[in-house]
Amino acid sequence: VVSTQIIIDGKGHLMGRLAAIVAKRLLEGQKMIVVRCEEINFSGSLYRQKLKWTEFRRKRTNTNPKKGPFHLRHPSKMFWRVVRGMLPHKLKRGKCALNLLETYEGVPPRYHCRPRLVVPGALRVLKLQPGRKFCRVGDLAKLVGWGYSKVVEELETKRKARAAEWNKQKRAKKLLRIKAIAAVKKETASFDKILEGYGML
Repeated sequence: VVSTQIIIDGKGHLMGRLAAIVAKRLLEGQKMIVVRCEEINFSGSLYRQKLKWTEFRRKRTNTNPKKGPFHLRHPSKMFWRVVRGMLPHKLKRGKCALNLLETYEGVPPRYHCRPRLVVPGALRVLKLQPGRKFCRVGDLAKLVGWGYSKVVEELETKRKARAAEWNKQKRAKKLLRIKAIAAVKKETASFDKILEGYGML
């Protein structure tokens, strides 16, 4: 198992392409965390995806529906299930790989300050032909019974506001540092030459 974690921002990625790449990395032993799963995209209109979900919803154990299949409605669990279908999850290797995956709606507090990556091979703007219809996983989940879309939206709005404020303060500090360095440039010129000689500037 690889000790480092890869955090992927799900916004704007196509469901199947992202799931295939994540599944491959999981089998290699890489721990994967996917946030903002409600912003992942399906190719095809929302109406088409709703019809497909309705057909999936009809599938059940005839004698005892409690035995499954289970129709997960959270966007994070929808993505988790797609990845599970790409893994040999009934074998030990597949179970171990699936345990390395974490999926979330929104961005949990412990990942607010961590760098999030995108996967160019799964981005909708690069892989879906212009003019084709698409929809969000969050919109489909809301239609089929997921009741926390407003809560997630509110939390994400607060997070973005805090992030914008933090970024504003960071830029202000950077500007002050540049001004301070410029103000003492003449005084430190002799030391700068010495440091340049050692390749430290």
